[in-house]
Amino acid sequence: MREENQSSTLEFILLGVTDQQKQEDFFFFLFLFIYPITLTGNLLIILAIHSDIRLHNPMYFFLANLSLVDIFFSSVTIPKMLVNHLLGSKSISFGGCLTQMYFMIALGNTDSYILAAMAYDRAVAISRPLHYTTIISPKTCVLLVVGSWVVGNANALPHTLLTANLSFCGNQVVANFYCDITPLLKLSCSDIHFNVKMMYLGVGVFSIPLLFIIISYIHVFSTVLQVPSTKGVLKAFSTCGSHLTVVSLYYGTVMGMYFRPLTSYSLKDAVLTVMYMAVTPMLNPFIYSLRNRDMKSSLRKLFSMRIST
Repeated sequence: MREENQSSTLEFILLGVTDQQKQEDFFFFLFLFIYPITLTGNLLIILAIHSDIRLHNPMYFFLANLSLVDIFFSSVTIPKMLVNHLLGSKSISFGGCLTQMYFMIALGNTDSYILAAMAYDRAVAISRPLHYTTIISPKTCVLLVVGSWVVGNANALPHTLLTANLSFCGNQVVANFYCDITPLLKLSCSDIHFNVKMMYLGVGVFSIPLLFIIISYIHVFSTVLQVPSTKGVLKAFSTCGSHLTVVSLYYGTVMGMYFRPLTSYSLKDAVLTVMYMAVTPMLNPFIYSLRNRDMKSSLRKLFSMRIST
């Protein structure tokens, strides 16, 4: 009964990105600038792919789903942060906190597995072009995307349930601008040894796509280096360049955040979360569109259609 009462009345205080009011004002305006761009950029990518039949292929199917995940990913935390700042409040309910944590873990994992599917697609396209349509069939694409969502949610569920059963007493200030598993575990007055083990297991599950991406690009590079034509090599690298840039941005910040001991976490690490949670989803549409001739052509066509109507 005590835990049920705690769940219904407990509130956390989201400390923010920093503990300085002037800096918090800066991040408020930064998020206010980033969020509409993130929504608009990713929606344009989805609309351009949907409206242009030339982009109805596996590479762009994965890209459209990545943009969809990025929209949800940034929407889980940024609106709450903006509203709290406007209202002068930093509180979030226990249920709201767990909901944020669940979707951040689920969407983060889904994002990583879709990036792995995109790497696999590029590896097959470059190393086995004659068998590409057979290996990367429409059914395979759907299964890879659905599997990414299933694994993401399956990884998030046990962490959320385990955290829901913890007791929180005394300090209830979350050293971040949203509810993340790491600062929540540091606030608990329960035995968290099993939770920590599960968290590192989750990090292992999260690392599987990165390993798969590395293996895929080893195949890509080994194939490309055997191509005698310099033009062919440049074309192959330009095809993979956007994806490699996104992977580097995403995993670079995530590894800096989670691939280290729980005790080393502090408020200054909240700045790292801004990068992978807000900045990377905003940059993805620009990275893929600016380096891709077909995407730029489709976006111009989409804009001309909107202007003519």
